Amino acid sequence: MRHHLDALRAKTNIIPAVNQIELHPYFSQPNVQAANEEQGIITQAWSPIGGITFYAGYDTKLKNVMEDPVIIDLSKVHQKTPAQIMLRWHLQEGRSVIPKSIHPKRIAENFEVFDFELSTEELTRIDSLDTGVRGGPNPDKPPASYYDVVIPEE
Repeated sequence: MRHHLDALRAKTNIIPAVNQIELHPYFSQPNVQAANEEQGIITQAWSPIGGITFYAGYDTKLKNVMEDPVIIDLSKVHQKTPAQIMLRWHLQEGRSVIPKSIHPKRIAENFEVFDFELSTEELTRIDSLDTGVRGGPNPDKPPASYYDVVIPEE
């Protein structure tokens, strides 16, 4: 988050090369993206296709971004999967994305995003899906288990 970046810079004068944040159409964190851009930091999307909105074990009241009518409509228009539409959205908006999959077919599909472009209007439609609701852990309230990891000094 912006205040984390400010604190890091104030204490260390180190500017990270990459800031990996939860970022998908339902949670795009424009303030963090702006802070990254101001400091020359690459924004990398964590949960870029909104997996956090449909993985079992998370809040079941969250809407599945893969089933959003805007995403579905664009996937039909471009004859692409909803995931491909979202990956293209990220790329056209200048973000780094590393989608996760263990399925060879989906991994191959993730590379098939360079043969089409979303229009400015289509990008705006996806941008407008932002709910401002985080699906994953809040960086201001990390679970205690985050601090159980010991990094050996050598």
